[in-house]
Amino acid sequence: MTAPTENAAAAEQPRTEETADVIVVGAGPGGSTTAYHLARAGLDVLLLEKTAFPREKVCGDGLTPRAVKQLVAMGIDISEEAGWLRNKGLRIIGGGHRLQLDWPQLASYPDYGLVRKRDDFDEQLARQAEKAGARLYEQCSVTGPVLDDRTGRVTGVTAKLGTEKRPVSFRAPLVVAADGNSSRLSLALGLHRDDKRPMGVAVRTYFTTPRHDDDYLESWLELWDRRGPQARLLPGYGWIFGMGDGTSNVGLGILNSSSAFRELDWREVLKAWCASMPAEWGFTPENMTGPIRGAALPMAFNRKPHYTRGLLLVGDAGGLVNPFNGEGIAYAMESGALAAEVIAQAQARGSGAQRELALRNYPKTLADTYGGYYTLGRAFVKLIGSPAVMKLIAQRGLSHPVLMRFTFKLLANLTDPTGGDAMDRIINGLSKVTPRA
Repeated sequence: MTAPTENAAAAEQPRTEETADVIVVGAGPGGSTTAYHLARAGLDVLLLEKTAFPREKVCGDGLTPRAVKQLVAMGIDISEEAGWLRNKGLRIIGGGHRLQLDWPQLASYPDYGLVRKRDDFDEQLARQAEKAGARLYEQCSVTGPVLDDRTGRVTGVTAKLGTEKRPVSFRAPLVVAADGNSSRLSLALGLHRDDKRPMGVAVRTYFTTPRHDDDYLESWLELWDRRGPQARLLPGYGWIFGMGDGTSNVGLGILNSSSAFRELDWREVLKAWCASMPAEWGFTPENMTGPIRGAALPMAFNRKPHYTRGLLLVGDAGGLVNPFNGEGIAYAMESGALAAEVIAQAQARGSGAQRELALRNYPKTLADTYGGYYTLGRAFVKLIGSPAVMKLIAQRGLSHPVLMRFTFKLLANLTDPTGGDAMDRIINGLSKVTPRA
């Protein structure tokens, strides 16, 4: 529900208090997914969103089959009639090569992806959580955790509610931090980002273009730093995702494994890349329908522990972005579903000690699910930080379709966990034997 309007007299009243079984802070994909599954499990859930819907978020707007699976699990209508644009796979361009790869045929995931703008996408998930029974407060800016004086355990949050910023205190025995990369709640508990873990940045804008209706997401492997006497290939990729509405989302993602990461103005890099595109595509300033916006991509568990003292981290708050490809939505939703399952099981335990034992299993569940894979991803990030390696991938890798199909499955994390083909077994085996750091 939208924060109610208060009259002047009510606004002067002391802080109010609301109680629930669980408080979820942040109604992005991770928070709304968590709230949905908790409500479906019969728990009383408060979902607190600092802005009002619809609201914009920086994203490529492309959803892989991993994210589609989560949408289906939430009962979202993903038909074309409901405004979703389907895609068949990924088109990769680089080194003079052009390779079109379909999403793999798997038992575990659909064989198609989707495209939808984040302002509408996030609201759909939040409204679905609300329909399931979660109590949604918009324009509710959480200012910090409420801590038990004796134990230091999180027992709620303080917030400013509505346009009048009325102080409010919400109480619950468990709080889920789905408040993004900056994660004020995590910082308040001393949970800072690990600077040794990879970080990325994404910048994007929208253009009116004839390329708006494309069956494939498109990824360009060659982004150049041309400031010096010799151009350097950067560790990242550009994308063109047709939105089906007359526009395309055009952007780039860059990893911090390059020495140029802090030196370059990535908005200028995007402008230069767009200017190099064919004129008939219309990627020119006069066709831009909005400003260039940027956002950080926290990767590979760069904030831990994922559970401590009554606080669970999901999505970007816990650094769940895939270091191989910069995908965040699927992992935010998956971690939200996992957190909800752990919380529901914990709430059914008969004693506080048993509940705590169940909650402490959440970090282990995340480590078992993603730990080895993310360790491989961190090694991959270091590898492609070398311009020579990036050049080799762009110029040589794309000329080997079988190798690229394997790489595509690895980077998109799309395999069947049991059975599957030889590629699935190799990727799954590598993830299992790699240390889960």
